[in-house]
Amino acid sequence: MVWKRNTRKKKKGIELNPDEILLDVNNLPAFDRQQFEGRMEQPLAKRSFALLVVVMIFAALFFVGRLGYLQIVRTAYYTQKSENNSLNHIAVFADRGVIYDRNGVELAWNTPGNDVAPTFRNYITDPGFANLLGYVSYPAKDSRGNFWQTRVIGKDGVEKQFDTDLAGKNGTQLIETNVNGKVQTQGIVEDPVQGKNISLSIDNQVQETLYNGIQSLAQSSGYVGGAGAVMDIKTGELIAMTSYPEYDENVLSTGKDKALIQSYLTDPARPFLNRMTDGLYTPGSIVKPFFALGALQQGIIAPDTVLHTTGSLKIPNPYSPGKYTVFIDNANHGDEDMYKAIAVSSDVYFYEIGGGFGNQPGLGINNLDKYANMFGIGQKTGINFSGELTGTVPSIAWKAKNFPNDPWRIGDTYHTSIGQYGFQVTPIQMLRAVSGIASRGTLVTPSILKSVDGKPIGATQVSPQFTSADYDVIFKAMGMDVSDPEGTATNLADPNIPVAAKTGTAQINGNTRVNSWIEGFFPLNDPKYAFIVLMENGPIVSSGAKYAIKPVISLYSANPKLLTE
Repeated sequence: MVWKRNTRKKKKGIELNPDEILLDVNNLPAFDRQQFEGRMEQPLAKRSFALLVVVMIFAALFFVGRLGYLQIVRTAYYTQKSENNSLNHIAVFADRGVIYDRNGVELAWNTPGNDVAPTFRNYITDPGFANLLGYVSYPAKDSRGNFWQTRVIGKDGVEKQFDTDLAGKNGTQLIETNVNGKVQTQGIVEDPVQGKNISLSIDNQVQETLYNGIQSLAQSSGYVGGAGAVMDIKTGELIAMTSYPEYDENVLSTGKDKALIQSYLTDPARPFLNRMTDGLYTPGSIVKPFFALGALQQGIIAPDTVLHTTGSLKIPNPYSPGKYTVFIDNANHGDEDMYKAIAVSSDVYFYEIGGGFGNQPGLGINNLDKYANMFGIGQKTGINFSGELTGTVPSIAWKAKNFPNDPWRIGDTYHTSIGQYGFQVTPIQMLRAVSGIASRGTLVTPSILKSVDGKPIGATQVSPQFTSADYDVIFKAMGMDVSDPEGTATNLADPNIPVAAKTGTAQINGNTRVNSWIEGFFPLNDPKYAFIVLMENGPIVSSGAKYAIKPVISLYSANPKLLTE
């Protein structure tokens, strides 16, 4: 069959064959007409596009203008509005821990304060505690009323040493205010953690008694200052540790009495100085028992060997032939053995066993240095209290470093053997050292905290080479210092408590002034406590440190229970 062409012309003169029509039917596009697929698109008219651009420009200008108005013209208004309508995080101050003495007596505690000081720190009014306890500074605000210091901070003494434990941790309070600054809601989102309470090893009664003794002697005899302590020789617990003069803790904490604070800063007596740990002093004769132990150990003299003394020691002057250098004593003690030499504090005896003289051999400077260091003299004790200094024990190396053009001489050894020359010690060092004698060879680390189960704190053995017989000699000699009529500490004799002691006087300021010392322990036959007192910078003719410790001995004598606590 022959198909005829359609005589009707297409618009473009295209003629379609039947097979083409059939093929197109089988290849219809899969357009989704509901989604307007397959429709013809036409370009946007230029006028519509221009209109859209103009609208967008005006919208952008509006927003930029509005933003500038809000941030520049109205910035102060909206800043204040945003600040007034906000959530504020306010510190909730933690209560500071309470400080107690060994018997539970409050030494530092808190009472309600105000908005600047959430709690107010109170201190025991009994004298003698200021340099021990220290003081604090309270939270502080800036000129806009915002806290720049947000807690109570310990600034000295126990308050500073144990600040982390005492301080606790502040909490947080969330406060919501409206645009007018009116509180809408508030609540604690984090509770404060109270600081830890601390129990010191100090007995407030012994502390006050010791301080009063030091203060009374200083004021009556013209000493610039003083310090003293009592320590348990087995545990290292400090039963008392005080320094004179002292400051007022409350005045320094509040900072209100500017005139008084300024007087503290300019006072030549230095009330901020804790003389027990921070002061360095020439020890004088209180080093003699340690060198006596060294002489016994070295076998250079027996305790009952008698040396004849005349009140001075003369040796030829190597730089001036025919002339002598004279080393004087505090008196002419005549014939003396080791017991008497310690009891009367003979310098000549210790010149001879220290540096040697004639047929009597001496320890020599190296051994003097050895035995001083063996008992921790010239070393830090490790006390849990800030500011401890080291000190100096004279030696050949020390002199070569400090006086390079001046060789070591025998006179330097003599002076070292009686605690003079370059000797510098802290009272806490000498307390630990004499405690080492009282315990017959155990050095304990002093502590102002109560020990656990009465165990010694940081105890070390001095030397296994000292025999019990060696210690017996020193015990007897130091006991004679109190009991013998010629002894230098006879005022400490007590009917209830036998005491061992050694006094010392160190000349200072060109021999125009003195430091006075006393060290010792009690009871003599079964020691429990060691003591030390330093009286600083007094007249040549003055009552010695032994008078400052006497009230403490009397306190223990009248209250035997104190010896068992």
